[in-house]
Amino acid sequence: MSRDASAPRNRAQMTSPAYRLPALDRDFLLSDGMRGARLLLEYEKAEEGLRAWGVRSTLVTFGSARVRPADATVAATAEEAARAAEFPGSDRWYAEAQAFGRLASQRGGALDGVPGGYRDNVIATGGGGGLMAAVNRGAWEAGAPSIGFNIALPHEQEPNPYTTPELTFQFHYFAMRKLHFAMRAAGLVIFPGGFGTLDEMFEILTLRQTNKSPPIPVVLMDRAYWTRVLDFNVLAKTGMISSSDLELFSFADDAAGVWRGLLAHGLKVPDPPAATA
Repeated sequence: MSRDASAPRNRAQMTSPAYRLPALDRDFLLSDGMRGARLLLEYEKAEEGLRAWGVRSTLVTFGSARVRPADATVAATAEEAARAAEFPGSDRWYAEAQAFGRLASQRGGALDGVPGGYRDNVIATGGGGGLMAAVNRGAWEAGAPSIGFNIALPHEQEPNPYTTPELTFQFHYFAMRKLHFAMRAAGLVIFPGGFGTLDEMFEILTLRQTNKSPPIPVVLMDRAYWTRVLDFNVLAKTGMISSSDLELFSFADDAAGVWRGLLAHGLKVPDPPAATA
């Protein structure tokens, strides 16, 4: 049958944005009306990856992205010199973060998993550099998987090279990133940091204070830093928080102390394998 030469062509219909498959229509997916769908996608993509690796619980660890390893051959910046003057112990923060990532991965259940194919207490950080990279590095040295929940920022943040590639995620929405941090957290460790670290710390503490999350141990690494930066006792003394809220967290001054603090305040770890006769 010959085509009617007078019939209109359908090129306009075929090339119209309305004709695109929704899943392949970038403009549609990035529109204001699809924000809810994008939130769901951010939830599901990370969830699928975590399930594939059997991640049942995590040890969420925060800390500054601006702290470098101590290296006598590298000249300190003015900010680093000021930090060392204010906090003489700051030169060991990176090493302690690295040691904690290694220790927690060796003893927490992330290394070999548990019966049923699950892994517990897997290190989860914001995936960036500095103290986050140090903790992921410790897990990597132990041969254990670790998670990087990265966030897209105006000044591009790249994932550090120590997170497990299949567990290295990128989020646009802080809210969804925080949900993934909180929902599997079996413990929270806070190394010295700035606004981002404080934001995540108070997010979890508020969930605990309001009983919106199960009880989990929260350990702040380096008492000298945290009691200088934040006077929790003044908050309690003036009634801004209850005195019982001071029991929501504890302090430690090295990696071993952080691990002891987690265990003392309820962190569950898999039983070691039974010795064979």
